[in-house]
Amino acid sequence: MTRWRPLPDILPREARHLVEQLRALKDRTGLSLAELARRTAYSKSSWQRYLSRAKQPPRGAVQALCRVAGADQARLLALWDMADQTWPRGLPDPAGQAVDAAARPAAEYRRWRAAALVSFAVIAVLLAGLLWVLPARSG
Repeated sequence: MTRWRPLPDILPREARHLVEQLRALKDRTGLSLAELARRTAYSKSSWQRYLSRAKQPPRGAVQALCRVAGADQARLLALWDMADQTWPRGLPDPAGQAVDAAARPAAEYRRWRAAALVSFAVIAVLLAGLLWVLPARSG
């Protein structure tokens, strides 16, 4: 049986109950995360995130774990539906980093914007150099 880290108090009751039930199912199977990953369409690192509550498990992951464990899918999917409504967005993950889906696109946008600005600056410098050289040749 895996020794799980305690879930944070800020996790809503429904989300906490879902994670606890998923942990119990995983333990009941006796499978390692790597073996669970081999038997489902979800990676070992994904299962680690779902079972540590760093990321909300997708509905399909709950179904896959139920199939592997031979558990009642209807009960766990009903629990997933309740947890989905209360699952916190932007909760710090166990490593202390914020898990916020909205922050990723914003960071990606900033990267693209910075790359575009650098590209524009390089083009402006090259154009200025070209304009400086051309009048000198014609005279």
